[in-house]
Amino acid sequence: MMDEVPGSVGTSASFALRLGQTVFSSASLLFMSTGVEFYSYTAFCFLVMIMGLVIPWSFTLALVDGYSVLVKCPLRQPGILLIVVVGDWVLSTLTLAAACSSAGVVDILLSANDGSFCPPKLCSRYLISAAMAFLSWFLSMASSLFNLWFLPSL
Repeated sequence: MMDEVPGSVGTSASFALRLGQTVFSSASLLFMSTGVEFYSYTAFCFLVMIMGLVIPWSFTLALVDGYSVLVKCPLRQPGILLIVVVGDWVLSTLTLAAACSSAGVVDILLSANDGSFCPPKLCSRYLISAAMAFLSWFLSMASSLFNLWFLPSL
């Protein structure tokens, strides 16, 4: 039986991963929603919706991890860990889909010859938002892989 997998729920590494997810998801939402016209594109609306789901999920799990680290009592219940793993996998998949679709739409908007589809300042914000979503996805996928690795040892 494994004592502790770095990055699994209840560890300081998991706390850092969750905090990073929350920061990058919040940044993605902030950069996307400062553009007044994001609602004109379905991919951008999808990104906003997914980031709106990822932020409370990651923040709540960051609080759980922080509490577990402070009281030095890591989470060891298989049922709760399974819920965390499934939630991470679902949100990771949706985050990747939202980031890819948003990046694709930004690429199409920037490839217009005359630039009439998207002013450069607005498109750069959309591009930064997609990049932040990719970073959030990377951390989320790392968290879910660590937890999936830890699950059979319970």
